Amino acid sequence: MRLTSAQQQLIKSTVDRVLQTASQVWLFGSRVDDNLRGGDIDLFIETEAVLPNPVQAICSLYGALIYALGDRKLDILLKDARTQNAPVFDIAKRTGVIL
Repeated sequence: MRLTSAQQQLIKSTVDRVLQTASQVWLFGSRVDDNLRGGDIDLFIETEAVLPNPVQAICSLYGALIYALGDRKLDILLKDARTQNAPVFDIAKRTGVIL
């Protein structure tokens, strides 16, 4: 995985602070492969809670993570209790690494 321990902890703590609910975070995509270089940070975040406005939550997460990690390319997938399952969520979980 091409994230430092400090970056992993920063991502998890930022997600917890922004969502204010228990959640799991997966890193997926090219950053999972130690043999590759570059690439954006692809995150899948899942919570059992119902978020009042998931789109606003994604925007808040994006801003907070950019602020915490520096100017990085980020892709964020968010699934709360009301979000229907989608194949991309399954792929992110199957190919990703939980932080």
